[in-house]
Amino acid sequence: MASHGRAGAGPGERPAAGDPADGAAEAGSAAGGSAGAVPAEPRAPGDAASSPVSGDGPAPAVGRPEVPGERPVPVDRSASAVGRPEPGDRPGSPAGGPPAGDGPAPAVGRSEVPGERSALGDRSGPVVGPPVSGGRPGAASADSPGVAVADRPVVSRPGSRRDSRKARALADCGTGGRVGADRVGAERGAGRTAVAEAEGTRAAGYGGYGPSAVRFAPSPGLTDLTGRRRELSALRADIDGAGLDTLAGRGVPRGRVLLIAGRPGSGRTALAEELVRRVRAEYPDGLLRVRLTTSQGEPTFPAPAARDLLYALGASAPPGADEEELSARLREVFAGKRAVLLFDDADSAEQVDLLLPRAPGCLVVAVSRGPLTGIPDVRPCTLGGLDSRAAVEMLVRYAGPTRITCDPVAADSVVELCAGQPAALALVGGWLAARPLASVSDAARRLREIPDRAVDEEGRVERPVARAFRLAYGALPAPAARILRMLVLAPDATVDALSASALAGCSVPTAHTTLEEFVAHGLLRRLPGHPAPDPAAPRRTEIAPGPGAAPRYQLPGCLEPLLEAALREEERPQDRELARARMLERTVRQLQACCWAAAPAGDREARERLEALPRALRFPSRPAAAGWLEERLRELREAARMAVESGRLDTLARRLVAALTHALAAHRGAERAAPELYELHQLVLDVARRQDLVLEEAAALLNLGDLDARAGRTLEALGRYKDALEAARLAEDPYPTGRALESIGATYQELRDWTRAADWYGRALSLHLTRRDLVAQARLYARLGAVHVHAGNWGEALREWRAATAASRRLGDLPAHARALYETARVHQYAGRPQEALRTCLEAVESARRAGDPRLQAAVRLRAADALDRLGQEAEAELHRNAAERLLARANAAQTEQAELVQQAKQPPHTTAKPEQTCETSSGSAKD
Repeated sequence: MASHGRAGAGPGERPAAGDPADGAAEAGSAAGGSAGAVPAEPRAPGDAASSPVSGDGPAPAVGRPEVPGERPVPVDRSASAVGRPEPGDRPGSPAGGPPAGDGPAPAVGRSEVPGERSALGDRSGPVVGPPVSGGRPGAASADSPGVAVADRPVVSRPGSRRDSRKARALADCGTGGRVGADRVGAERGAGRTAVAEAEGTRAAGYGGYGPSAVRFAPSPGLTDLTGRRRELSALRADIDGAGLDTLAGRGVPRGRVLLIAGRPGSGRTALAEELVRRVRAEYPDGLLRVRLTTSQGEPTFPAPAARDLLYALGASAPPGADEEELSARLREVFAGKRAVLLFDDADSAEQVDLLLPRAPGCLVVAVSRGPLTGIPDVRPCTLGGLDSRAAVEMLVRYAGPTRITCDPVAADSVVELCAGQPAALALVGGWLAARPLASVSDAARRLREIPDRAVDEEGRVERPVARAFRLAYGALPAPAARILRMLVLAPDATVDALSASALAGCSVPTAHTTLEEFVAHGLLRRLPGHPAPDPAAPRRTEIAPGPGAAPRYQLPGCLEPLLEAALREEERPQDRELARARMLERTVRQLQACCWAAAPAGDREARERLEALPRALRFPSRPAAAGWLEERLRELREAARMAVESGRLDTLARRLVAALTHALAAHRGAERAAPELYELHQLVLDVARRQDLVLEEAAALLNLGDLDARAGRTLEALGRYKDALEAARLAEDPYPTGRALESIGATYQELRDWTRAADWYGRALSLHLTRRDLVAQARLYARLGAVHVHAGNWGEALREWRAATAASRRLGDLPAHARALYETARVHQYAGRPQEALRTCLEAVESARRAGDPRLQAAVRLRAADALDRLGQEAEAELHRNAAERLLARANAAQTEQAELVQQAKQPPHTTAKPEQTCETSSGSAKD
C-alpha cells in the first residue's frame, strides 16, 4: 500500500484516546511537532484501543469497509490487554513467552515490495524502545519490560503463503504472556517503511509528542561490554603489575597510568567507565572524572579541570593562578591519597601531564585517540572493531536472536558494513529493534544504498559510523530528528529534559520521552549516576530540578560532528540562534532559582520570587540547589563561554554570567568561589570590550583587580585598577571612578609607597567632597591618617584623624567615632604628647561605652593605660588594665554563649552572625 506522505490525520483516522492527558500535551507542543494534528476525540465504546494517531499509511481497521476475502487474525482482547500481567505470568513459566529480546520472525526470502522506498528517503521510522519480547506487535512478555506497541489486527489474504507465514510467526511470538496496551504515538514522519506498508500495520513511532505511556527497557548500549572482556581483564592485570620504575629498582614517582586508545565509536569511554566502576572500592579517596575536550572537539585548558579536581578534594586554589601553579597545588593535595582519575577524551600528553598526581596510590585512566607520548610507563590498550562473533552478539542484544538466526549471512554483512564498530552496530541494532517486521537483509541493503563518504571533513568520524548514523537518522520522524540535531547546541553536549525542551521548543514530558527513546536506540547515552527509569514506575509528567531528579544524557562523541553537519544543512542560522537563546534563557532562570534557594529563611522577597517560577524550575531546598550547581558547573561554564564567543547573544551572555556569579557566591561563599569568579569576570570583560561597554568594562576590571590583590598579585592588580580608572572616566560615572582611585591608593599602600598612596587617596577624597558623600569622606580621612602614620608625618596624621572623627560624629556612627579617637590618641602618643593622648583616650572610652562594644572599650582602656604609664600614674594604669580584662572576659563569655545557642537552634549553614568589630587588644608601646 503506497504512502500518502503527509503528517496530519486524514479523513476516517482518529487520534489515540488511551490517555486523556496525552492529546492535550501533544496539541500544545511547540516547534518540532508535526503540523496538522487533529485534537483527540472521545472514543466510542466499540472502538479499538489501537486507533492510530495522525500519520501516514493505510486507514485503521476500525470503521474500514471489509475487503472481500480478507480475514483478520484473532486479536487477544482479554484483561491482559491493558498492560496488567496475568496471575500465571512469570519469567520461565510456559505462559511467559519467548526469552527477552526475541522479536517476530523475519520475512525470510521475502520478495521485493513494489514501491518500497530507499533508506535515504524513509523518514517514518517506527522507532520506539528495544524489540518487543513476545506477543503480537505491541505485546510484551512478563519477563522483559520492553516497549509496548499498539495492539492492532493483522490482515492476511487466504492463499498467500507469505502472508500466512508472517501471520503465523506473529502469532507464535505472542503465545501466552502479557499483552501491553500502552499506547504509543503513531509515526509523524513524511513516509512509512516498506515493511509496514506490505503488512498493512502501523508500527509505533516516537511517542515524544505528548506524554505517551511508553515503558522503557534498559538500553542494551555498550555497558554490557560485548566483546571487550579480554581488554578489561588485561587492564585489570596492568593495575597490579610491576612498572618500569619498580623493575629498575627506582622509587615510584606517580600512580599507574592506563591508556585506552581508539577512534570515537569504538566503545573506549564505556570500557573506561566499567573499569573504574570495578576498581572504585579499592580507592577510598573517591573517583574523579574530567573531560578534556569540548563538545566542538576542541581541547580544553587544564586550568578549569585542575580547579574542579581541587574543589572536589576540598582544597582551593588562588584565583587567576596559572597552569603550573595549579599543577603544583594539585600534586600537593594528592600526596598520600588513593583515588581514581578518569580523563576522558584527552587530546595530548601535555594536557594529561599537568593533571597527573605524584602519588603512588592513585590510578589514572586516560581515554584518547592515540598514544600519549611523553608520559613515562603508560600501559596502553588499543581498541579496534569487535570480532564477528561479538558483533553479531551485539546485534542480538538489540534485535533479538530470531532474525539473526534466520539470516546469519545478512548479519555477517551488517557486521562487515559496520566494520565491527560498536557505535555503528548500536545504531543499526536500534533501527532493527524499532522495526520488528524488518529483516536483517533490509538493514544490510539499506546500508549499501547509502553513499560511502564521510560527512566530517576533518576525519573525526569513521565511515561505518557515518553510514549507520545516516540509516538511523534518516528513519526518524521529522520532529524527533529536529530534537536530536538541536542537542549539539547544548553545552558540553549534555542535556536533560528541561534543556532539551528549551532547545526544541517542546514540552518537558515530550523531551523526556524522546530522550529515553534516543537512549534505547544508541543515539544518546545516560551519564554515570543516572540509571534507566524503572519500567514499572508511573509515568512522570513533571520533572523538578535537583541532583538525581532529572536524568542527564550526553551525545556520543562520534555523533557530534555528524549532527553538527545536519544542523548546518537543515536549520537556518536564525533558528539556531533562537534555540540557543531559549536554552540560555532557561539556564538563567534556573540559576536565579538556585540563588534564591540559598537566601535566608526570613528573606520573604527571595521566597516569593522562587514561588513565582514554574514548578519545574523550583528547587525544594538549599542543599538540592547547591548539588545542582556543583553537578552542572562544567556545563554552566561552557554555556557562558559559548554565549560570549558567539558574539550575537551578548545581553543573554551578560545575564548568564551575572546569574552564575551570584549563585556561586551564594552557595560557595566569596572566598571559595573566587577561582570561578575570576574566569567569569574575564568573560564579562571580553563582552564589554567587544560591545564597547565602558561601564561594564570598568566593573569587570575592578573585580579582577580585587581578586588579583587578594591572591597577592599586587602589580597585576595595580594595572587592572588603572585600566578601570580610564574606562570609568570615559563612562563619566563617579562611582567606579572613585572606587578605582581608592583601590590604586590601597595598592600603593600595600607596596609601602606612602607618598603615592597619600596622593591617590587625596584624589579620591576630592571627588567625594564634590559629591558630598560623607561616608566615603570618613573612610578616606581614616586611610590618609593611617598612611601618614606609617610615613611618620605626625602633623598630617593628626589632621586626617581629627577630620575622620568629625565626619563619623556627623554621621552618628559611634563605633567609628570611638576608633577615630583611639587612633588620634595613638598619634599623640607617638608624637610624644602623653597628656593629649590620655585626654583623647578618655574621650574614646566614653564613646566606646555609648557604642556598647566591649572589645573596643577594652582596646581603648589599654591605650589609656599605656598613656598613664608614660605619665608615671601606675595605679590608675592598673585600674584601666583590670577593667579591660573584665571587658574581654565578658565579651568572650557572651560569644561562647551565643555559639552554643546557635548550635542548639541548628541554624542553617548559610546564616552567619554579624562580624564583630575587632581592634588591637595588646598593650601598646612606642614600637607600635
